[in-house]
Amino acid sequence: MSNPIITNAKDGATFSQSPGDTILRAALRAGVGMTYECNSGGCGACKFELVEGEIQTLWSNAPGLSDRDRSRGRHLACQCKALDNISIKATTSTECVPQIPPSRQRAKFIGSQTITHDIREFRFLAEDHANFLPGQFALLDIPGIESSRAYSMANTSNDSREWHFQIRRVANGSGTKILFDELVVGAEIDIDGPYGLAYLRPNVERDIVCVAGGSGLAPMISIARGAVEADLLTDRKLYFFYGARTPVDVCGEDMLRNLKGFGDRIIFIPVVSHVDESNEWSGQRGFVHQQLSSVLNAELGNFEFYFAGPPPMTQALQELLMVDHKVPFNQVHFDRFF
Repeated sequence: MSNPIITNAKDGATFSQSPGDTILRAALRAGVGMTYECNSGGCGACKFELVEGEIQTLWSNAPGLSDRDRSRGRHLACQCKALDNISIKATTSTECVPQIPPSRQRAKFIGSQTITHDIREFRFLAEDHANFLPGQFALLDIPGIESSRAYSMANTSNDSREWHFQIRRVANGSGTKILFDELVVGAEIDIDGPYGLAYLRPNVERDIVCVAGGSGLAPMISIARGAVEADLLTDRKLYFFYGARTPVDVCGEDMLRNLKGFGDRIIFIPVVSHVDESNEWSGQRGFVHQQLSSVLNAELGNFEFYFAGPPPMTQALQELLMVDHKVPFNQVHFDRFF
């Protein structure tokens, strides 16, 4: 049959699903703002109910669905494809309407560089464009891996068609094993993007706080670079916190040093959670979210927050900012990954 037509019974929106797309990707490509965050089955933000028609579930045990969700017949739009014309009930939001419609294109691996003992930057040259907002992510189809992997860009939109991803090696991770150990220069992958809602808001006049942990470094570096390119730091500051487990895990300062305003308008604050007598470390200690209040030394509601990192870190930051300090939700920007 031709491309399935999907109708959202909640608002009457209709869109078609191209081959290879999930319901969520098809919606976003069509400019329909279906709610989502991770686009990879972990967060559960894209839940929907099937009203009519037949679907294929790509990952039946995706953690974004609870047993209660499954018993109520709920599905994840990022993990389902329509097999024929279907009707669904899905939540939409104007915030989720893509500012840049995502598209799929081939890209060639052109090189990599080591950042830490377990983080490496991978660079790809796309066939068409590198058009995205600072802080967004893309879905990579890696040879030999059945499902797409979500990685954030570290660079900014450019005419050179380059997409840079800073990726942390995951123990026993099939995707990062291929990237780190098997991918050779000249190899081709598919890049689908951009996605993500935690992008830089250039019209906000508050000081900026970026908090990164692990490979959450990439989107925060992109936001810092984007803020400099947009000339946002002439009258405000950017505080860049990096939460690391040990001193050897600390990274990001060398990239920030290359930006105009480092040390004056851009302040780098590394925080290490595990320090023993064998480590020489004179900087901040503890968990990164615990250092925000004392380092910033101001009402947290005066800042615009962006963060990315392991789920425990992002959860702790949400509670600190929105529960403990009542920072308005529209000043807190993050994408959840699992």
